[in-house]
Amino acid sequence: MAWEEWEQLKADAVRRGSEQHMRLDQLPAGGGGTGGDLVVHQDDLGAVGHEAYILHDQLRQRVDIAGVGSGRSGSGSTTQAGEELKGSGFAMGPALVTTVSVWTSQVKSVLQAVAHISNHLDYSKKLHAQDDTQIAAEIRGRDGSAMSVSSLSRYFH
Repeated sequence: MAWEEWEQLKADAVRRGSEQHMRLDQLPAGGGGTGGDLVVHQDDLGAVGHEAYILHDQLRQRVDIAGVGSGRSGSGSTTQAGEELKGSGFAMGPALVTTVSVWTSQVKSVLQAVAHISNHLDYSKKLHAQDDTQIAAEIRGRDGSAMSVSSLSRYFH
């Protein structure tokens, strides 16, 4: 917004009166928007959790530069090359070893995050299914009949 436009808006407000006014943006009275609460189905959670599991497995297999071509020392070929360059006096050697170290640390962080997503969605799916089963059992009377509305209202406080 340009300064002149701001000044014009202030002057217009003063002309309309000295009273303070507030306007809230809202949806039209007839509806609009998405139509309600966020809904997630068990199948959706399962699908996202499965994709996270697949991503974790693919990342684990494909991004391990520290362990690729491991020799007798247990170091990967990239680390071995860095150590060899370092031993020969090349400045690139320590930089390559540091790069492998930072890369490995970052990969572990991403793998941990993806595993957390997968595990959390699996846990959420199971927990909500248990909650649904418990609620369904609790809202029935001992004789199997539905509870009264007054009994159900305690779940909505």
